[in-house]
Amino acid sequence: MEFFLSPLFSVLSTHDVEVAETLIGVINFLLIFVAARTLAEILVRLSLPTIVGELLAGVLIGASGLHLLLPPSAHAELNTGFVNVISALASIPREAVPDLYFETFPSLQAVATLGLYALLFLTGLESELEELVAVGAQAFTVAMAGVILPFAFGTFGLMFIFNVDIIPAIFAGASMTATSIGITASVFGELGYLKTREGQIVIGAAVLDDILGIVILAVVVALAAGGTLQISPIVKLVVAATVFVIAAIALSRTAAPAFDALLERLKAPGAVVVASFVILVLSCFVATAIGLEAALGAFAAGLILSSSKNNHAIQQSVLPLVSLFATIFFVLVGAGMDLSVINPLDPSSRSALVVAGFLLIVAIIGKIAAGWSFVSDKPTNRLVVGLGMMPRGEVGLIFLGLGTSAGLLTPSLEAAILLMVIGTTFLAPILLRLVLKDKPPGGDNSIPDDVAANPVGLI
Repeated sequence: MEFFLSPLFSVLSTHDVEVAETLIGVINFLLIFVAARTLAEILVRLSLPTIVGELLAGVLIGASGLHLLLPPSAHAELNTGFVNVISALASIPREAVPDLYFETFPSLQAVATLGLYALLFLTGLESELEELVAVGAQAFTVAMAGVILPFAFGTFGLMFIFNVDIIPAIFAGASMTATSIGITASVFGELGYLKTREGQIVIGAAVLDDILGIVILAVVVALAAGGTLQISPIVKLVVAATVFVIAAIALSRTAAPAFDALLERLKAPGAVVVASFVILVLSCFVATAIGLEAALGAFAAGLILSSSKNNHAIQQSVLPLVSLFATIFFVLVGAGMDLSVINPLDPSSRSALVVAGFLLIVAIIGKIAAGWSFVSDKPTNRLVVGLGMMPRGEVGLIFLGLGTSAGLLTPSLEAAILLMVIGTTFLAPILLRLVLKDKPPGGDNSIPDDVAANPVGLI
């Protein structure tokens, strides 16, 4: 290490610091996998998606539970037992452990982000491009309705019912517009509905929601900063996102054959997964360079290679990575949730609970109503579409984190938005499982048996 976070580190040897960092990293991975797999096994026996178990595992060991896994944004104290164990094993003072812990946490978050990108990449690979294009109009309508309805009702409801100032109200409304494509893709993958018409509509709409969310976020930040709101940058962002997605679809026809030709020339072991991740990284880089989210680039990379004749081999090589790293991502999402701010026994939390109840109802109804917003001449389970759009997940937490860091939200509104995110994230997988119970997907769009047995590697 070249720098330290406090003068205390000046008395520590480099070896002791490295030992402590290694122990912290190893214990974090151990906690994540043991907790996630234990709860996943329990929920599988209850016929519930394993992602719920992973989120609950994060809640259990995170900021709302044992304080064993704490993101820096949680602003909580590490578990005393955890601190004592690291201090004893690494022979460093107890006071040094928290600083070392939070200094090394970004490495764990980077691994979790890799899991999200791998999951979105796999989602793009499994997307039936013809079907995705075929449902483009329906996906666009669902996305627009899923953004406009919760944003409008949430913003105006907060302003006129709860007398919330305009900027916090707009920000809270904006936090309800997003759809967590990672959670949505995971749930549909587990249920075997990713390649159905409903699944493709939801995935397409979720991608559009990400694009619209970027635009709304840019607008809200500009308003909060008190600067002039210029239309030109927003238009450029929309155009860039549209061109990016269209280019990915077009490249699936041209780049995929070139990719296959390259694979035929590569003989070293692991060529498929390495070459695939090169495309993934390049796509994320391009998306970020033009001002878009890297997550959108990951999904686009999967779309590009979805027409590859090596599609099945790519999926099989990526599945183990998703099994490991996406689990870390979902556990960290749960670990960042602090449920203490919405304790019904605390009188100071009751106003937040009322506002939270309002936001949760609007967030649920707004997305479910979006499932009935499109015209289709083919049988479509509209409730499934609406429920698939419900989870806000990490996207909602990103909005919340930005609002908190910018000082735009009151504590009660922060708590209300948090409960809305938690509620939609946990309810969506459970409600989808109930709605789709005893209704296995069929038809031409059902996924292959070998992939259906473990569609996104999270079972």
